[in-house]
Amino acid sequence: MSTQQHIDYQRIEQAIQFIENNFQRQPTLKEIAEAVNLSEFHFDRMFTKWAGTSPQRFMRFLSKEYAKNVLNETKDLLDTTVEMGFSSSSRLHDLFVTYEAMTPAEYKRKGEGLTIQYGTHETPFGYAFIATTSRGILELTFLSNEKFVDELVRLKNEFKNAEFIENQEVTSIFIGQIFAESADKKPLTMLLRGTNFQIKVWEALLKIPSGRLACYEDIAKLIDKPTAQRAVGSAIGANNIAYLIPCHRVIQKVGTTGNYRWGEYRKKAILGWEGAKVE
Repeated sequence: MSTQQHIDYQRIEQAIQFIENNFQRQPTLKEIAEAVNLSEFHFDRMFTKWAGTSPQRFMRFLSKEYAKNVLNETKDLLDTTVEMGFSSSSRLHDLFVTYEAMTPAEYKRKGEGLTIQYGTHETPFGYAFIATTSRGILELTFLSNEKFVDELVRLKNEFKNAEFIENQEVTSIFIGQIFAESADKKPLTMLLRGTNFQIKVWEALLKIPSGRLACYEDIAKLIDKPTAQRAVGSAIGANNIAYLIPCHRVIQKVGTTGNYRWGEYRKKAILGWEGAKVE
């Protein structure tokens, strides 16, 4: 079920990979377009429509120098946030995202009494699988090879006593709201499941605004665990709600992108896309 939007995203991801592999010789727009089997005109038009900026300008948002500058700016912003004493749930995505956490007892019941509705949808970054409950979004994960069966089986094993209903109509509303570019977004609630430490880390991630970046050290300091950078990395990797909990905004201190649960080039695509929108 490869639709045009999905095909376009795949080409953008391939283009990012090609540019990265050849950046030392500064490939021309024509070379990049040929690498993804498009004419120069069509590639430039497709890329600009998706990113809101030209391919050349987009790549600036992924350079080490740009990343290091943004890291420094974000560090000042996070320090200010702490000094002003914002609560964990305030100022999150400009009040766009709120959350509640499952209690250990609820999680132990493995979804007893819980109805989980799920679906798969296109996003600006490829296909995604989403699962929701009456209390909020439970899962959002980007897919590879357009398959969601593995994700569904894993979720069913985790919540063996829940009722699962495929409902594309309901989940499409959530997807539309998550990736909408309008300023009048309705608030979204997430239902988090994790250890106290993991939830603390995810709370910290929610304080990183779109277009900004943080390193693992920043997040460790933000949760008052300055020596726990490795544990912070593990908690970030355990995030089950892609994009809304912005683990993609955490990079290495030297300015390199680092790992990402849903793929290195997808992370770069999201970062460049957000950088372009903010600027």
